[in-house]
Amino acid sequence: MSPEDFTASPPLRFESEYEEPARPQRLWIHILLLAVTLFTTTLVGAHMQYTFAHNLPFFDVEQGLDVFAVGLRSFAWFATGLPFSLTLLTILMAHEMGHYLACVYYGIDASLPYFLPSPVPVTGTFGAFIRIHSPIHSKRILFDIGIAGPLAGFIFLVPALGVGLAFSKILPGINHQGSIHLGVPALEWLAQRLIFSGASADDIYLHPVARAAWVGMFATALNLLPVGQLDGGHVIYALLGKRHKWITNIFLAALIPMGWIWNGWWFWAVILFFFARKHPALYDESEIGSPRLKLAFAALCVLLLCFSLAPIND
Repeated sequence: MSPEDFTASPPLRFESEYEEPARPQRLWIHILLLAVTLFTTTLVGAHMQYTFAHNLPFFDVEQGLDVFAVGLRSFAWFATGLPFSLTLLTILMAHEMGHYLACVYYGIDASLPYFLPSPVPVTGTFGAFIRIHSPIHSKRILFDIGIAGPLAGFIFLVPALGVGLAFSKILPGINHQGSIHLGVPALEWLAQRLIFSGASADDIYLHPVARAAWVGMFATALNLLPVGQLDGGHVIYALLGKRHKWITNIFLAALIPMGWIWNGWWFWAVILFFFARKHPALYDESEIGSPRLKLAFAALCVLLLCFSLAPIND
């Protein structure tokens, strides 16, 4: 494994007299969205902490927007949601900063992360994203930018899951109560076996920090799906070039029968088909090299560890 394979020399920068200058960052937008997302996720986290402390079901549909009521009682109640929100936002920030710093390294014009607040009572956020304004010219650059996010987020979610499970507790039958039940990805199952040896997953009541790690696993798995403009799609394109279309179409077709296990896959099949199926062409089609093939295998392992056929059950 030689250093050259990882582009240890100064990064290639494709410049011309016609190249547009980097766009100025409007920091106030990023800060405002981050602050609002911190607020909504902390409200969700306060409700999670309340139900966890009182051995109540994780979530009931009948509660509706009442899940935000706990955190609005006082600042002290609101602050109890910070372990969930700060853990989740750290994982999401690590993911997006992985992309962003890779763009900075290669001289690609990209925005800082945009966080998306939401009233969804399970997470309080729709996630985050960055916008890339300049073209990506080579497979190696595309691969590095695409894979940097999921691997960076994974590095942060693993210890978060361990800490969250250490604070979790055994409550017989708790995961059969309530209206929503979260699936158990392979990584969580393995960690549960280490921390709660012999206990059933149905009896393990996850601490809010572990819930945040679960959201991080779901986001990581979704981003690593081998489809078009998702991170996994970038990796597949860098590996297979134009043949990535076959992988994208096969996987989108597979989402249809998967929807009978979890209806959400039908939603994602429609979204990905119309908005993320096609991939911009590259100018440099040179191969990515064997060290990056090992990273691609690592990304596949991360996908398998974080993926769940039925992430949410009712």
